Amino acid sequence: MQKYGFANDYMEGCHENILKALLESNLEQHMGYGEDYYCTKAKEAIKNKLEDENAEIHFVSGGTQANLIIISSILRPYESVISGDSGHINANETGSIEATGHKVCVAKTVDGKLIPKNIEVVLSKHKNEHVVKPRLVYISNSTEIGTIYTKRELEELSEFCKDNDLLLFMDGARLGSAICSKYNDLTLAEISKLVDVFYIGATKNGGLLGEAIVINNDSLKRDFRYNIKQKGGLLAKGRLLGMQFFELFKEDLYFDLANHANKLAYRISEGIEKEGYTFLAEAQTNQVFPILPNNIIEKLSEKYIFLKWSEVDENNTAIRLITSWATKNEEVESFIVDLSNIK
Repeated sequence: MQKYGFANDYMEGCHENILKALLESNLEQHMGYGEDYYCTKAKEAIKNKLEDENAEIHFVSGGTQANLIIISSILRPYESVISGDSGHINANETGSIEATGHKVCVAKTVDGKLIPKNIEVVLSKHKNEHVVKPRLVYISNSTEIGTIYTKRELEELSEFCKDNDLLLFMDGARLGSAICSKYNDLTLAEISKLVDVFYIGATKNGGLLGEAIVINNDSLKRDFRYNIKQKGGLLAKGRLLGMQFFELFKEDLYFDLANHANKLAYRISEGIEKEGYTFLAEAQTNQVFPILPNNIIEKLSEKYIFLKWSEVDENNTAIRLITSWATKNEEVESFIVDLSNIK
C-alpha cells in the first residue's frame, strides 16, 4: 500500500496551468537571465497585486537561496541578522547565513513570531564594536509553526525597526497560506509597504520551483543582480521561473491554491479536535501540529507520511501535518476516520 503524504506542501509537481504553459512555449526563443517576455509579464502582474510600480522584483529558485542572497546582499561584513529561535535561517538551512560571514542572533519567540521586546533583548547585548552589529530582522509569514502576523503586529514591528535603524525582511515561502488564512487581516499590498524586502513563494504553492524577491527599500536595490549572479541564483533559462509566476498571478490562481490548502488544514484540525486532542499551536494556515499519543502516531504512520515535530513528554509527541494546493479531500477525510478508529 502506498502511503499518502502530509509531510510537506511540495510533494506534488505543479499546477496543470503551469505545465501547459511550459509545454506550449517550449520551442519559443527568449533572452536569458530573467530578461525574457514571461519574466517581464510576471513582474507586471505581481506589481499590480502589490499596487506598487516602484517595487523591484527578482526570481530565484528556492527559499534557502532567497534568504542567503537577500541577507548577504544587505549586510556589511560586521553586521548580523536577528531571527526567532524557530526561524528557518536559524534552524534549518545548514548554517548558510553564517557561511557568508554573518552571525544569526537568536531571539525568543511567542508562537513562532518575533515581537519588539524579544528584539530589544538582543540589541541590549550588542552595543559596541567588540560584538556584531544587528542590522536586519528576519521573520516568516506564515511562521515555521503555521502562525501568522496580524496587521497590528506587523505595523508595530515595522515601526520598531525604523526607530532602531533596523531593516525588516519577511520570508514568504508560505506567504500564500498566510494571506489566505481566515485569521488574516493583511493584504499583499499592505505587507509590501511595511517591510523593506520580502519574497513570495511558489515552490510550496503550486509552482515547480521559484520565489519572487520583492525589494521596496530603494537603498537595497543597487547592484542586487550582481549578488544573485555571484551566489549562483541567476538562471540562464529564467523564463522557467517567470512563466510560473505569470500563470500564478495573471489572475488569482496563487490565492485560490492557498485557499484550498488552508481549507483542508482546517478540516483536519476540526477532526482531530473532535477526537479530544490538543495542538502545539492553533492551525491558522496549512500546517497542523496535533499532540498525539506515541502509539497512535505509530499506527497512523503505517498509512500516512508526516513529520514528528517535537516530543511533548515520554508518551506524547507533536506531529506536523501539511496540506497543499493539490491535497485531496478524500485523503483528508480518510485520515480523520482512521484517527477516530484507532484505539
